[in-house]
Amino acid sequence: MPSTQPPGGKPIPPPLPPDDPREIGGYRVHARLGSGGMGVVYLAHTPGGRPIALKTVREDFAADPEFRRRFAREVASARRIHGLFTAQVVDADVDAAVPWLATTYVPGPSLQQVVERYGALPARTVLLLVAGIAEALQSIHGAGVVHRDLKPANVLVAEDGPRVIDFGIARAADAAGLTGTGLRMGTAAYMAPEQALGHAVTPATDVFALGALAAYVAGGVLPFGTGPESAALYRVVHEPADLSHVPGELHGLLGHCLAKAPGQRPTPAELIAAVCAHPAVGPAPEFGDGWLPEAVGREIERRAVGPAAPRPTLFDGTSPQGTSPHDRPTQAATPAVPVPGARAAGNDGTHDEQSMRRDRRKSRRRSTALTAGAAASAALVAAAGAVYWLDDPERGGAEPAVAYTQGYSEVELTAPDDGYEFDLGAGKVAPAETATWYLARDKGGFVLPEDVDAFVASGYVLSPADCERGVDAEPVTSLPFDELADERPFCVRSADGERLVVARLVEFAPDGGSVTVVLSRYRKKG
Repeated sequence: MPSTQPPGGKPIPPPLPPDDPREIGGYRVHARLGSGGMGVVYLAHTPGGRPIALKTVREDFAADPEFRRRFAREVASARRIHGLFTAQVVDADVDAAVPWLATTYVPGPSLQQVVERYGALPARTVLLLVAGIAEALQSIHGAGVVHRDLKPANVLVAEDGPRVIDFGIARAADAAGLTGTGLRMGTAAYMAPEQALGHAVTPATDVFALGALAAYVAGGVLPFGTGPESAALYRVVHEPADLSHVPGELHGLLGHCLAKAPGQRPTPAELIAAVCAHPAVGPAPEFGDGWLPEAVGREIERRAVGPAAPRPTLFDGTSPQGTSPHDRPTQAATPAVPVPGARAAGNDGTHDEQSMRRDRRKSRRRSTALTAGAAASAALVAAAGAVYWLDDPERGGAEPAVAYTQGYSEVELTAPDDGYEFDLGAGKVAPAETATWYLARDKGGFVLPEDVDAFVASGYVLSPADCERGVDAEPVTSLPFDELADERPFCVRSADGERLVVARLVEFAPDGGSVTVVLSRYRKKG
């Protein structure tokens, strides 16, 4: 299950289910990146804060002694793969109750996602992808590994070229003879004829898959058609690839890769040489500016911003001590809490639903002042952190009049739609109409509780002292997204005047889509 990508926003990883582990092999687990026939892939962080992709294998695989033996062998081989166009193996535990493998995290979409979102890619982009993937295959094959399941979903697109992932586990599972469970190794649309027939696989098997992958990426259509797997496998073995949707300048190269006989296919080195000889690329392929369509490049830039390295902090009881706000993508993503009456995608009652929410929020605002003080004292725990003093003008700044203690700091949160709001007290995303001190939103901007004050800075620095003075001198009741889109900071003070949050709008999607903010919370000391 891949992460979702709201229009104009950052990808939202699927929430971490309650039954999923929170720690594997000493690595903190934060979100699911995907799942499939081989197992589950998690986003995790090393103790030092670097993000990794950690894949656990299926339980039935883990219970098979032959799989474990082969998996240990394949992991040892995968550790020897050091290609620049592969996701490097970071760590593994082949003896764990559930074996796992960790690789470097690549903050980019898969080729499958790219084609599904943006359509077929230009010929030059496809040629560069072929060269990069071929170089990855050189590294993989040089370590004695055949990938066996090279497909668009197993190639991630980064700013500086592709990254091939998911080698090692597939070969171990195939060799363990587990196809009796109903799992067919490989993907029919990209299988080589010898693989489809159950014959021995070789490095040439991966070259065939690369040809099928490139044909799909260049034409947006599977070269051996869709439909039942058995039909696709028949066409792979007996019929030529359909390259009618592929630019003519690529037919010769891809047709060579898709030869039925393994010995007639080019080697990865020959593929790289062919790309270098192509006039659209030249003798020195480079993944510089413009190698990807602009829209794809923008998505990669958005993903490259996170996930950030953890910065230890105390979160007032909302997270374990020492956990970073950036280590909580399940809160920053789609909360695993049902929302009564939440709008479904494509629902025709959008306007009525939004009107109902506005009416309910008006009712909430009238009751906010009655409950804010009690909720604050019940929900918050004293936090360790910096103390910020507000100078008293009448004392000439000689003595501190008011001090604020920092709670959570620089927490980045994403509300996927207007069915969710930002709980400012807890520093998390919550279902709409559940928080007492909140920052809600509609299509055009943020919505505040009736008795809560806000202030928008004129510059790009906003301290607690500036916020306090600004709220008293120039309070605002409207926070349009357009006025905050340049990340100009603003602050929100609670109804009881004891707490404030300094915020920045990072990204927002139009028409009620996702909104990402960064929040820091302060509380009066004493």
